[in-house]
Amino acid sequence: WGEQTDAYLGKLKAHAAKNKLAVSGVPVRSDFCQADAAKWKADVRHVKEWTARAAGIGAKTVRIFAGNVPKGDTPEAARGRVIAALEECCPVAEKLGVWLALENHGGITDTPEHLLELVRPVKSPALGVNIDTGNFRTADPYADIAKIAPYGVVAQVKTEVYPGGKKQEADLARVVKILKDANFHGYVALEYEAAEDPKA
Repeated sequence: WGEQTDAYLGKLKAHAAKNKLAVSGVPVRSDFCQADAAKWKADVRHVKEWTARAAGIGAKTVRIFAGNVPKGDTPEAARGRVIAALEECCPVAEKLGVWLALENHGGITDTPEHLLELVRPVKSPALGVNIDTGNFRTADPYADIAKIAPYGVVAQVKTEVYPGGKKQEADLARVVKILKDANFHGYVALEYEAAEDPKA
């Protein structure tokens, strides 16, 4: 991002509209697990600011991360900080008509159960899940994608999955069926990370 002024955001939104391009979402960094209070507050503020910028260009979602449990800390304490951060950020998203999309991105969200322990307690219509189909390193990634799909507001579909941590080509038809079965209606972005030339 270059400028972050309202004028620049307006130009960007107009440029997308002129070219008939929808803005599916804005990805931002965040680590709500961190125990340092000043850094935690800074990340909460960062997400709120970028939620406003996302709304300014007409984006529907803001992709966020929960983070990793700090060394020497407990998952329970870190989970409490993540939930507190989400509860603080969600009212801003609600007011602006944007979804916060918490991604299954390893760390404290490494399994569907761990991810949903963060999402379910937050009673806000502005919180959902960014379904990353390549991020579960579990025994059955497809079953785990299906567990979080009902909470999905946006999806990043990858061409590879990692059952038991071992890379294999994704069954994209199966992924699409999982999303359809969950009545998923969000944007689907192709996130390509395979070794081959994406153009080919």
